[in-house]
Amino acid sequence: MAGRIEDYALIGDMQTAALVCRDGTVDWLCLPRFDSHAVFAGLLGTEEHGFWRLGPAHGAGTAPPAADRRRYRGDSLILESEYDTSRGTVRVTDFMPPRDGAPQLIRIVEGVSGRVPMRSELRMRFSYGRVVPWVHKVDGRTVAVAGPDSVWLDTEAATYGRNLTTYADFTVSPGERIAFTISWQPSHREPPALPEPESALEATAEFWREWVDHCTYHGPYREAVVRSLITLKALTYAPTGGIVAAPTTSLPEEIGGVRNWDYRYTWLRDAAITLSSLLRTGYREEARAWREWLLRAVAGDPENLQIMYGIAGERELGEAELDWLPGYEGSHPVRVGNGAAHQLQLDVYGEVTEALHLAHMTGLNRNDYASLLQLKLIQYLEKHWDQPDEGIWEVRGPRRHFVHSKVMAWVAVDRTIKLIESGDADGPLERWRELRDDIHRDVCEKGYDRERNTFTQSYGSRELDASLLLIPQMGFLPPDDKRVIGTIEAIQRELSTEDGFILRYPTEGSEEGVDGLPGDEGAFLACSFWMADDLAMIGRVDEARKLFERLLALRNDLGLLAEEWDPRLQRQVGNFPQAFSHVPLIDTALRLTASGAYGG
Repeated sequence: MAGRIEDYALIGDMQTAALVCRDGTVDWLCLPRFDSHAVFAGLLGTEEHGFWRLGPAHGAGTAPPAADRRRYRGDSLILESEYDTSRGTVRVTDFMPPRDGAPQLIRIVEGVSGRVPMRSELRMRFSYGRVVPWVHKVDGRTVAVAGPDSVWLDTEAATYGRNLTTYADFTVSPGERIAFTISWQPSHREPPALPEPESALEATAEFWREWVDHCTYHGPYREAVVRSLITLKALTYAPTGGIVAAPTTSLPEEIGGVRNWDYRYTWLRDAAITLSSLLRTGYREEARAWREWLLRAVAGDPENLQIMYGIAGERELGEAELDWLPGYEGSHPVRVGNGAAHQLQLDVYGEVTEALHLAHMTGLNRNDYASLLQLKLIQYLEKHWDQPDEGIWEVRGPRRHFVHSKVMAWVAVDRTIKLIESGDADGPLERWRELRDDIHRDVCEKGYDRERNTFTQSYGSRELDASLLLIPQMGFLPPDDKRVIGTIEAIQRELSTEDGFILRYPTEGSEEGVDGLPGDEGAFLACSFWMADDLAMIGRVDEARKLFERLLALRNDLGLLAEEWDPRLQRQVGNFPQAFSHVPLIDTALRLTASGAYGG
């Protein structure tokens, strides 16, 4: 049975990622890319759908022991798990070296004290647990083959097969180290090179040391910020610069519910705000790579801008259901692909333009096509900003005139006007100034409830929406505007959970809510960070700091956050780890540090 979402650690090589549970089980790994079919899909099913457990031997019918301690080695993605047993103590080090050839997952067992019996239990199932591979020996190496894929196991330990599973039983003494490596290779190719686990470990540690050294943030929340930055780096597909929203699919927003989506793609919105955080913490190369990815993905066709693309810029992300997988804790359907790819979400134009504007303002090398793209985006918005859309939350119900979408359309026009005013682009300045004023007036007239002194989710509705918290952050209105303060206070009253975290919008008690879906969801962590930001902006800095530190306390023991927090079950829910949670964590830490609101 899969662990709780917060029981997992992330390891990765900037092209794919694995989730490792506290009991030493790898329950999720897609090879060779984030969006490839999973080799281990036990996270969304049972052990029959693939896993790799490595830890102290345990008796038949008993649960494998959980690690007594685990941590990342310094500021890295190298996971160290220690087990105290009646026979002694053992350490397992898990990592994926930044790729130079075949993708590898390396696990090194090290004896610390005593003599500890260990077991490796490897059950590979290709195509999301559906296909049992042909497992055999080639020149002393174990290989699993199915269709186009092959996975090679290399280890000094003796292995044997039983019940379509590969085992190794061995004992480690103090100072003894035994390595296990799996490597992926197209099945028609020559075998991958023999791994060198110890040198790969040293190179991986050095890679992360050098990368973290570029971080320019040295404030009081540095540990949380650096761990979030490392997580964002791990979610970046190195060959193209695309950033996945999360490395998983179908981890539920409600345990047992249907709100299960595939997040292994690059949302323009998520990637744009990630770019912002990277730029403000010193990571210009990642920002440049993302901008180049964006220009390739849009590729001269901004009129048909998608809200998301594949990690190499693919446009077709058709959604399907994997009916042979029962889902995480029975949460089904399990989905791959994402049908929201072709939705109309006008806010994306604002997020992309804001990211390009920030890159320009921070001195990222000029790219003339980036400026041209920005102008083309506004030409599209000029004709379509007043249309209803599906909005930031990708509703599956009817389109609406979402206030946040209109605000972000205003942002897109405003930032492009600033680009023209700087002399770095040409455009119809007066016409677009009028357009900016028209959008602003429209929002303030149609999206504001004077009786309650709050902006609303959409024109004509009484519902609230946490995305309205971005109004002052985007500069649409100043923080001290009574309408901004009224909106913040209304969201606190109507969308706050008992512990003070923020829901995206109301879903409770509705068979099919404002998003066109049945069921409820947890508190959306990004929205809760936005609330902390807004509280700081309106001078309630002590309250902001306390909310931020409560949010930090929701992270698992390794500093990782999923998409949401279930206040009823007191656990993380949604895909994991989630870029859209870690980015606002960084932003709020920067804001609180700048305000001096972090206390002693």
